[in-house]
Amino acid sequence: MKKNQTGFWFVVITTSLAFVVSQLDVSIVNVAVPQIGKSFSANISTLQWIVDAYTIAFAVLMLSAGGMSDLLGSRRLFQIGILIFGIASVGCGLACNARSLIGFRALQGIGSATMIPSSLSILSNNFSNEPKLKARAIAYWTAGGAISIAAGPVVGGLLVNMSSWRIIFLVNIPICLAGFFLSIYLTDSVKSKSKGFDIPGQLIWMLALTVFIAAMIEWHTLGPTSPIIYGGISFSILMLIMFIWRERVAKAPILPLDLFNSRNFNVFIGLGMSLNWIYYGLVFVLSLYLQQVLHYTAFQTGLAFLPLTGGFLISNLMSGYLMDRYGIRVPILIGSVVFAAGCICLLAAKTETPYWHLLFPFFGLPFGMGVAVPAMTTGTLATVTAGRSGIASAVLNTTRQAAGAVDVAVFGTMASGGTNQIVSAITVIAIIAAVYMLFYALLIYKTLQELNHYK
Repeated sequence: MKKNQTGFWFVVITTSLAFVVSQLDVSIVNVAVPQIGKSFSANISTLQWIVDAYTIAFAVLMLSAGGMSDLLGSRRLFQIGILIFGIASVGCGLACNARSLIGFRALQGIGSATMIPSSLSILSNNFSNEPKLKARAIAYWTAGGAISIAAGPVVGGLLVNMSSWRIIFLVNIPICLAGFFLSIYLTDSVKSKSKGFDIPGQLIWMLALTVFIAAMIEWHTLGPTSPIIYGGISFSILMLIMFIWRERVAKAPILPLDLFNSRNFNVFIGLGMSLNWIYYGLVFVLSLYLQQVLHYTAFQTGLAFLPLTGGFLISNLMSGYLMDRYGIRVPILIGSVVFAAGCICLLAAKTETPYWHLLFPFFGLPFGMGVAVPAMTTGTLATVTAGRSGIASAVLNTTRQAAGAVDVAVFGTMASGGTNQIVSAITVIAIIAAVYMLFYALLIYKTLQELNHYK
């Protein structure tokens, strides 16, 4: 490591603090939803928006945050983001009604969208001349976020039992303060030479993604024949077409379309979307399965998800070792195949399935994802120059968040209607997901054979 660079572990731990709190708040809220509903006499639709306001804001603003990271410097944007997230967490913890909670959840999403691309850009630039250290740093950074999202239901259950639902937000404050003050000593990223900011492009993108996700969320309540649903989907498609046109002509696009000229970049983005598309939707449905089919309590459900934490922890650390030894292709292939095997084993989920029959999929899904994602992230950043690492990170995380948010809505609709419908949905999803991931593994094997320079 260069003498003028901050220590390896200091950089990893500081940037990981942001990823940990942002990912923790994706899943920790689910356990507290019943208590929040009682506190505010909120209906199901309102509770959905409390959960999803965060994800939507996260996804729609991350592209802009990635470009701003490259333009202004990643350290400055990291500090702004973690302060916003901390202030929003205070607001969530002190919210006096459901509307204010939804608003502060959206503000949390804005903070996360700002923190994540800038934190990954800091990692990438600090170790840009040392590929092995860079791969290892990304593996540890990914592990922190993956473990936190898997541990969210367990931590949420413990905190809610100890106090009230408000503590799940207030616990973020010391983490945010630590991240802000430690980041003062970080090395800043290489700034892009590009000047300007595409405000029309950001607004169009925000409309396209927000309206589409909102239509997916309300699909179950209003039905596909509702003018609001098909009108919203049609409008979002029109906005997406306008967005692509805008990015082609903008002088400083928030999404440089030339990124997609790289076949390898497209493969990595597709893999990230696929893993999130399947994993987050399955975890949502499995939570329904454990509580409504096997009749677990919320806390028992959280404990049942503990293998996810172990799977992510072991696999993320293993991914760093595999990348050091074999490059990125081997861990991506191993992760994709194990992930597909976990999906196949979910076919064991029936109305009276013993929990131990589900141990492999509960461990194998996060294990496969955890092995593949650090290598996928390393490969994505390797396809761009140092000055574009922020936008590359933003594209990767935006597509992953959007895929996960949409699929929770789709899989949730498939699983609505009672015990048999939930079991049937898991069966159908498991088969489709396993076949798809095996196909993608073959695509990866063929496409990534030329990636020896990423070793």
